[in-house]
Amino acid sequence: MAGPVRGLSSAEVEERVRAGLSNRYRAVTSRPVWQIVRENVLTLFNLVVGLSFGALLVLGDVVDALFGFFAIANTAIGVAQETRAKITLDRLALLEAPQARVLRDGVPTLVARDAVVRDDVLVLTAGDQLVADAVVLSADGLELDESMLTGEADPIPAEAARELLAGSFVVAGTGLARATRVGASSYANRITAGARGTGRATSEIRAALRRVIRWVSWILLPIAALVLNGQMDALGGWSTALANGSWREGAIRAISSVIGMVPQGLVFITSVALAVAAVALLRSRVLVQDLPAVETLARVDVLCFDKTGTLTDGTMVLDGCELLDERPGWDAVLGWFGTRPDANVTARSLVERFGAVGAAVGAAAGADSRPEAADPAPTAVGFDSARKWSAVGFAAGPARGSWVLGAPDVVLAEGRGGVAASAVLTRAGELAASGLRVLVLAASAVPLRASGERDVAARAAADTAWLRSAPLEPVALITVRERLRPDAAATVAFFREQGVELRILSGDHPSTVAAVARAAGIPVTEAIDARTLPTDPAGLAAALDRHPIIGRVTPEQKRDMVLAMRSAGHIVAMIGDGANDALALSHADLGIAMGSGVAATRAVSQLVLLDGDFDRLPQTVAYGRRVISNVERLAKLFLAKTVYAIVLAIVFGALLWTFPLLPRQFAATDGLTIGLPALVLAGLAATDRAQAGFLRRALRFCVPSGLVIALVVTGLVVALRAMQADATATSTAVVLALTVVGLWLLGILLRPLDLRRVLLLLALALGLAGTVLIPWVSDFFSLGPPAPVLPAAAVAAALGILALEVLRRSGVTTARRRLRP
Repeated sequence: MAGPVRGLSSAEVEERVRAGLSNRYRAVTSRPVWQIVRENVLTLFNLVVGLSFGALLVLGDVVDALFGFFAIANTAIGVAQETRAKITLDRLALLEAPQARVLRDGVPTLVARDAVVRDDVLVLTAGDQLVADAVVLSADGLELDESMLTGEADPIPAEAARELLAGSFVVAGTGLARATRVGASSYANRITAGARGTGRATSEIRAALRRVIRWVSWILLPIAALVLNGQMDALGGWSTALANGSWREGAIRAISSVIGMVPQGLVFITSVALAVAAVALLRSRVLVQDLPAVETLARVDVLCFDKTGTLTDGTMVLDGCELLDERPGWDAVLGWFGTRPDANVTARSLVERFGAVGAAVGAAAGADSRPEAADPAPTAVGFDSARKWSAVGFAAGPARGSWVLGAPDVVLAEGRGGVAASAVLTRAGELAASGLRVLVLAASAVPLRASGERDVAARAAADTAWLRSAPLEPVALITVRERLRPDAAATVAFFREQGVELRILSGDHPSTVAAVARAAGIPVTEAIDARTLPTDPAGLAAALDRHPIIGRVTPEQKRDMVLAMRSAGHIVAMIGDGANDALALSHADLGIAMGSGVAATRAVSQLVLLDGDFDRLPQTVAYGRRVISNVERLAKLFLAKTVYAIVLAIVFGALLWTFPLLPRQFAATDGLTIGLPALVLAGLAATDRAQAGFLRRALRFCVPSGLVIALVVTGLVVALRAMQADATATSTAVVLALTVVGLWLLGILLRPLDLRRVLLLLALALGLAGTVLIPWVSDFFSLGPPAPVLPAAAVAAALGILALEVLRRSGVTTARRRLRP
């Protein structure tokens, strides 16, 4: 006969470590710093602005080069926010790293996860997490929860020779298991390897800005060359400008035209708005790893999530109890089963109701509150998932007799339970079909005999023989369900009211998934088995539209479902907490990880609910919608500036005229018409889901508006040239007219106006007055006295305002006409 298991010796452990057979594995908990820096620094926007910034520094014009602050600050904000998220996740992963108890030289020893080697004997007790794949050597009522890996909430029995997977938890019993696959070769690590790196959130606004910058880049060099040539000609020609050094001024004005075409302020303000939202959300325990994630959540129209860990908290709760035969002590017996030290998660659900009842029954009998107090040595058979029942026998007291608690089809099989058994089994089947877990409590007058067998298999055979010989009478049907998170129903209701479609993708049985969905407020008659779904993307997307609640979904199927819905035009968010969710999270438009989940899901997600509260999402959505709605308002202003800057550059370059604005003067108009208003716009509320088509809407507004402003400036310069105004006077008039028309355009976007918005516009108008009237301010911006050019600027501004109002009213009329049937 084989001797006791002793595990590996110290020498054997060292040999395996040298052979690379340890459990050391560098899990991806977040994106590396170099990747964060690269993705924020190496952008087309930074290239264009950086080259212009460098050119002005070379020319010695430090003041006009201050716009480079936008590029530097924008990059710094992105790097700082994402690095902070990385530090938070890495610290969280370090705190959660599990330990393992192994047999070394016959002695149970607690070691770090990385110190486990292949062939180590793991000592398993309730509450332990497996740190490596293993095979069971011996087990006594051993059960595991593999929901983090498979999505199935039901505990899995673990008899000898069964394979166990790293990442699963021991929920009942004890056992020994030999580690077979460690490190990168374990099942959980192989699954998450398919989701390497962190997915990037899809940002329509940033994508639109990249597209605009790409368009501008194509025309940038030819327009810059055109403007530069015009500036040199206005200075007397290339030869003269190079000879007298005035070429520097021409080059600076050419660069000014280039900077005006690039919406660098919009990129900066977008980053600031998203970063402010990220900081606010972090205070609410929502970690934003990728700034555009806030925007993406505001646009999501399909939200996918697993059942376990999202709608439910992974524990079981008593659903109901149907009494079939009111025998004395039945409730106290249920309390006894629930308070056993080796009780599994299903039995522990009985404590909340029957623990107190059992105590009352015991007290009424003048004994201790526990049923066994009347019988100091009750006979017990522990629960085993393989046989699906447990039993206890009391020789005296209010609960005298033998009691069996287990699955109805096992306890009442083979005709046990008399004529009532058939009706009880039918009722149990009906309850199970609704997604509930069903147990039956049965009683017998035959004393429960304790088996003296030391061998596990022999003891199990003796216990089963007693059950077959004992006549049983059903006493009660008990139904148990997964505990719904207290925030689940309200959060589901919020998304349904907002028109966001919900999809539950679970590895659990379809009927169980459907029951949880109904309890959370999702109207569904049934869930379907994922194995019956088509595999082609179009067919799969169509099937998911018809059947939003899916059971028996594998990790690969979750990924395929997310991709299919994206290919159908949906913006998909995926919420998950287990390794089985990592693939889907990394392929969704937006991955959202529960902070209580495994590190792999947090690594591939853009949002992390640090405390695992599902109800954080509505608040996050509200932030996203407010930010994106207000950024879209600002984008229209910035892109209108891009349009008129391009038109002005082409016009003044073609006419060989001096460009009317310096970079610093462009900065002054931007600050008054766009930058400062952004501080107020950020606080405006928005509740509607952000819609696609941002760039189309923005261009429809900014192209005609930008053309009007370009005509205003061009006409004003023509008039000033006729008046033989110098460059400083021209710049002053253009700043005045451009800012006034820009403020009117801002007012159009702020309508309907209230007191707060009117005060904002008045404050900005006073800012314009201070810019041109305060001597040291006007000197900094190279502006002259406004009085000589004020009439011309006022007329140009009035014409521009009139044209904008005509455009606005024309647009409203067109929209109304389009709505008519």
